[in-house]
Amino acid sequence: MDNKANIFTELVEKNQGIIHKVCRVYTDDKDSHDDLFQEIVLQLWRSYDSFKGDSKFTTWMYRVSLNTAITLIRKKSKSKETDYTESNFINIKSDDKDESLEERITLLYASIHFLNDIERALVLLYLEDLPYKDIAETLGISEVNARVKMNRVKIKLKEIMTKMEQ
Repeated sequence: MDNKANIFTELVEKNQGIIHKVCRVYTDDKDSHDDLFQEIVLQLWRSYDSFKGDSKFTTWMYRVSLNTAITLIRKKSKSKETDYTESNFINIKSDDKDESLEERITLLYASIHFLNDIERALVLLYLEDLPYKDIAETLGISEVNARVKMNRVKIKLKEIMTKMEQ
């Protein structure tokens, strides 16, 4: 393997959590998660030469990962209608066994599936505790726009979660 491939592999392995988080938000089963993960790594490799270091590697990685996920999801949604039932909910287990927290996290991820593709990306980056500057750069929007959109998404998520709790 040449030096370029070694550096790429090392960077992706070090930051693969980003890819897994994107996959978790845009898929609802293990096979789809694994397929999307592979597709994202492939797209990262194909576009690696375009990474010039103008931004952080992780910012670029988020952008490529999110664009790949959104593109694939849009292609799939054109071919079939998705029905989010309770079987699609993500079941997250914590070591602390805080049932209330687990229920809220499960509800949050289930609610995220009802958002559009861009809103999902915004929430994912927000949950990563990224500053709005980085969120804006990753999504290619202004920082003010990122803040406004996030405030709207928070309201929308709260409404979705309230309806789902009833």
